[in-house]
Amino acid sequence: MTTESDATTDVTTETITTDAGDARITWHHAGQPRLVLAAGHGAGGGIGARDLAALAAVLPAHGVTVALVEQPWRVAGKKVAPAPKTLDTGWRGVWPALTRPGLPVISGGRSAGARVACRTATELGARAVLALSFPLHPPGRPEKSRADELLGAGVPTLVVQGGNDPFGKPAEFPEGDHELVEVPQADHGFAVPKRADLAQDEALRVVTDAVVRWTAALG
Repeated sequence: MTTESDATTDVTTETITTDAGDARITWHHAGQPRLVLAAGHGAGGGIGARDLAALAAVLPAHGVTVALVEQPWRVAGKKVAPAPKTLDTGWRGVWPALTRPGLPVISGGRSAGARVACRTATELGARAVLALSFPLHPPGRPEKSRADELLGAGVPTLVVQGGNDPFGKPAEFPEGDHELVEVPQADHGFAVPKRADLAQDEALRVVTDAVVRWTAALG
């Protein structure tokens, strides 16, 4: 394990060796943390995604340390994500580091990262799951549903979904124990059209406000 720090922003980065290769955690530390939100990225992007970056900027002020996790394939510079089983292996490998602060950990992520969080939440003892842009099905293939992963999370779950997400619009989601918040007119990356009823920063505020409210209720 190697660690780097940025004293000006209270951000630290560490590399964790897993059975799937080296992963990387970028910690955005809260001053008086009560929870850790561990968030993984999607299959087509990294931790610089607009929603992950927004949460890392906002949540520490509300007592939630944000740990952005880069899967081993991303750290290794590969362009294509591996099979779900390998993603789960990488996530399991970083979990001990995520629990090191001794705080309850919310397992989360966007897109493929949300699937990983749902599949492993009960096994790893996650306090809850945050599913950003959960890919309910491949675009145009609603018959290829992944609802069983979401419904099987087994812990309190918040889904934040774009109103125009081709991987699953909010109305397509099955009923269950999860809470669902819609970001109007947003796509899979929470981008909104220029002529949308809300600006891009307002769309991201829907995401962050929902997560701030939800995490406050978790303790």
